[in-house]
Amino acid sequence: MSYDLVIRNGTVIDGLGGEPSRGDVAVSDGVIVAVGTVDAPGVHEIDATGLLVTPGFVDLHTHYDGQAIWSERMSPSSSHGVTTALMGNCGVGFAPCRAEDHEVLVDVMAGVEDIPGVVMTDGLPWDWETFPQYLDALEARRRDIDIAAYLPHSPLRVYVMGRRGADCEPATGEDLALMRKLAAEAIEVGALGVSSSRFAFHKTGSGAPIPTYDAAYEEISAIVGGVADAGGGLLQFIPDIPAGGYERVLQQVFEAATDAGVPVTFTLTTGNSGDPIWPGAVNLIEKYNAAGAEIHAQVFARPIGLVIGLELTANPFVLYPSYQEIADLPLDERVAQMRKADVRARILADKPGEGHPFMYFAQAWEWMFPLTEPANYEPAAQDSILARAAARGVSPLEEAYDRLLDDDGRAMMLVALANFENNSLDTVGELIRRDDVVLGLGDGGAHYGMICDASYPTFVLAHWARDRPSGRLSVAEAVRLMTSVPARVSGLADRGRIAVGYKADLNVIDHAGLTLHKPVITFDLPAGGRRLDQTADGYVATIVSGEVISANGVPTSARPGRLIRGRQPAPAS
Repeated sequence: MSYDLVIRNGTVIDGLGGEPSRGDVAVSDGVIVAVGTVDAPGVHEIDATGLLVTPGFVDLHTHYDGQAIWSERMSPSSSHGVTTALMGNCGVGFAPCRAEDHEVLVDVMAGVEDIPGVVMTDGLPWDWETFPQYLDALEARRRDIDIAAYLPHSPLRVYVMGRRGADCEPATGEDLALMRKLAAEAIEVGALGVSSSRFAFHKTGSGAPIPTYDAAYEEISAIVGGVADAGGGLLQFIPDIPAGGYERVLQQVFEAATDAGVPVTFTLTTGNSGDPIWPGAVNLIEKYNAAGAEIHAQVFARPIGLVIGLELTANPFVLYPSYQEIADLPLDERVAQMRKADVRARILADKPGEGHPFMYFAQAWEWMFPLTEPANYEPAAQDSILARAAARGVSPLEEAYDRLLDDDGRAMMLVALANFENNSLDTVGELIRRDDVVLGLGDGGAHYGMICDASYPTFVLAHWARDRPSGRLSVAEAVRLMTSVPARVSGLADRGRIAVGYKADLNVIDHAGLTLHKPVITFDLPAGGRRLDQTADGYVATIVSGEVISANGVPTSARPGRLIRGRQPAPAS
């Protein structure tokens, strides 16, 4: 006999946090069929001597809703060991949607997820109307990794209510009944759950609040009721944690979900300074879980923020009229202009005009850091633009201006807006060790011009489980947090473990050589659209359903990824 694939002599990390063990992993027909000592040969074999063998990573929070239509590769996620990605988060997406509302959803996605309208116009065929039809469109396409989808609240609201839904008007009883029916229908055809948002900074491209912003308790209750009617699923929610005073809304969401018997995962962030606002959310989790609920805060393993630069969506001067005069010039011409003394003086003396709220964060000097190679996501306080300016005896504005011109204008800066309490990830480290917390928030497929966080699995393994001077995770624990835990929370019990019968989604990793590179700009979106991409060294192989989709960081032609329809049971023991 022989196996389709045998990975030999690796350090096997089981995904459950167990002690690493040296051994082999055999795969046939897309599942793991042997672990330990494998005597029979494989049609294909990988020598994993000195390397980690882990389950494939599961990212609970992505936005590949469009990219999964126009591309076969879910990068950057698939470049960082992710083999399963959940999309449709934040209550935004592209289905259900009537033809007359295409522009409404494009406007929502452009504003919330920083996807240029032309990319969506050129990249989406809109050969669907209903959510079931959208899943059929996803299933008909080839891709490298598995994807699963939430039913997003904003498209649902607009589909049911039309302009009233887009304008945040209250839903009628008839509206609620139809939302409930359509939510049940979505679960029946394979949605993993529903998603919604009340985040104030989630605005449309035209600057209006997103359709779900003022959705009442009754509306959330009706939608999760539909989820329960169809057998259950997960509610993903974005509260407005940074604004404070979020507890009432979060409590309402927990109440509605608990009454329906639906588990919840919600985004939890920590502030950088001042009195912590996140403990109130943790207290609510503990209260409801003690009463029988199933709630997990979703936490990101590094600072939440923006990547800014002259080639990106945001920079400190993007709203300045004097900069806007030259903003459309090719980069080399723009840099040449900015190096002129009179242009420099004019821009530095200018004031910002009106724009998207995110643009004002591009002057958060205390939390702004030059992004280095390799990428450093826990920089020292003395490396901030504020501290560097003080050391030079110049204003932060001048320091930022000069740093933008580094590398002939290709320099990037990290703006760490949250999760960086007291210039440290210590609080994040405390949170991610909790049983009621799950890692996620890679945001792959969105924020193409200002965020590239889908690389976080590499950061977790390289920084948290190897390089951080203190508070490290063990390799086994780091892997558990990115495999079996998110698989369990999402209801995908068929993956996230290295054990017989489980799906053969695997990574072979050179942990010592794992290196996270600085993001780069590519122009591979529809209509030549720009996006941030990020690569890493150290991924010897990434495997989906037993097929190698990437070898030594180079994608293969294999496209084994599938649409996951609904929750998946664990294999029979």
